[in-house]
Amino acid sequence: MDMAKASNEKAIKPNVFMRIGLFIKQIIDELRKVVTPTAKELFFWSLAVFIFVLLLMALVTGMDFGLVKATLWVFG
Repeated sequence: MDMAKASNEKAIKPNVFMRIGLFIKQIIDELRKVVTPTAKELFFWSLAVFIFVLLLMALVTGMDFGLVKATLWVFG
């Protein structure tokens, strides 16, 4: 009998408003865990991203010029 009762309790879901309330409560609980970076940390992370993007741009530009030269050498 306990198995039937347990499966019956799982089948009953709270109404839509209670589920929305639970969802919002869980969002608030997760937002409390967020740690805001200091100004110094934010600056250095932004600088790291900027440098990384510049390096990738240089790499793609170099590959583009190299492929253009190779294409012109093969077909030109």
